[in-house]
Amino acid sequence: MAGRTERADAARNRRAILLAAERLLSGNGQRDVSVEQVAREAGVGKGTVFHRFGSRAGLMRALVDERVGHLADRIEAGPPPLGPGADPAERLVAFLDAVVALATRNIALMSAYERAEEGERQAAPAYQAWHAHVRALIAEARPGLDAELLAHILLGSLHSDLVVHLLRRGEADRLSATLRDLVRTLLTRGAPPAPPGTAAREG
Repeated sequence: MAGRTERADAARNRRAILLAAERLLSGNGQRDVSVEQVAREAGVGKGTVFHRFGSRAGLMRALVDERVGHLADRIEAGPPPLGPGADPAERLVAFLDAVVALATRNIALMSAYERAEEGERQAAPAYQAWHAHVRALIAEARPGLDAELLAHILLGSLHSDLVVHLLRRGEADRLSATLRDLVRTLLTRGAPPAPPGTAAREG
């Protein structure tokens, strides 16, 4: 019984901490929140936050993971064009549209996550999964391109202060339209051929 109670308390603490961080980010429009602020808002000790999430970056990562989980399910088994069954270029367009929509709904969280991750972004599971997905679509659509590097470049274009600035200004549609043009120019038939000697890389 004591073990069950402890697990229930730990689950409640985890949920309280995540909700507190979300309130601080969205309710006050803050770009950054500290572990101390989150602990105070959640009614727990700072050590509890570190015990549950390891670091501020770990806390931000847990919040983002909750947001991207549903998107991952739609990519894997949802209807096309985001899910399987569509042309790879159209799947990539749908994926980028979905990421922009996700970021638009969670601007403060995404901004805080970027700052917390710093140089660790490419090691994050969500980034690795997205990179593998984008790389596979590029390789399928244009085998002669460096799919591994292009996937990093496309995803990297979404991780910038400019993107946050555009979203805060309400220009998500402009961002999505430009990304669509970029992908279709790069991947659809009739696009310029890859430079001589360029080989597809799996990475």
